[in-house]
Amino acid sequence: MNLDKKQLYQKCVDFHGHECPGLTIGFRAALYAIELLDLEFSEDEQVVCISENDACGVDAIQVLLGCSVGKGNLLFHLVGKQAFSIYERSTGKSVRLVLKQSDNNLSRAEKQAYFQTVDNKEMFEVKDTTLEVPERARLFESLVCESCHETAATQWMRIQEGKQVCLDCFKSYSRLQV
Repeated sequence: MNLDKKQLYQKCVDFHGHECPGLTIGFRAALYAIELLDLEFSEDEQVVCISENDACGVDAIQVLLGCSVGKGNLLFHLVGKQAFSIYERSTGKSVRLVLKQSDNNLSRAEKQAYFQTVDNKEMFEVKDTTLEVPERARLFESLVCESCHETAATQWMRIQEGKQVCLDCFKSYSRLQV
């Protein structure tokens, strides 16, 4: 990356819309992943991120690593953790960065300052990834739902009472509530 950290952070703020501790967490995670895995911005699906949250930090991941839902290289394993698994397909290297517990008594401004200045090793626990790198995104044919007449990708269609229907129109059936 050719820009300095201040310019990179400003790009993240511009994309996200404001500065906040959550954005800073993602910013720091992305920079740490770049350092640990020797990453470049992902033009296609070379770099993959599986985020364990859908919070502010994901926006920095998009800006700095080039991971996006539309390209298929930003996926969510929503378990509410401030953790990011980053994969580099060409080298097979990966890392899971987990935010370490910080002082809960800090104000928002104090958290922001802390996250901007703390050392990477104090901020994140570096772990092995636990999820396999996902396959590359596939392209699917679209079918017309025989109920609402809207199109949906074949992988999301279901057969119900002999008709092809989308998930919105599909009425699931289960006699057991688990």
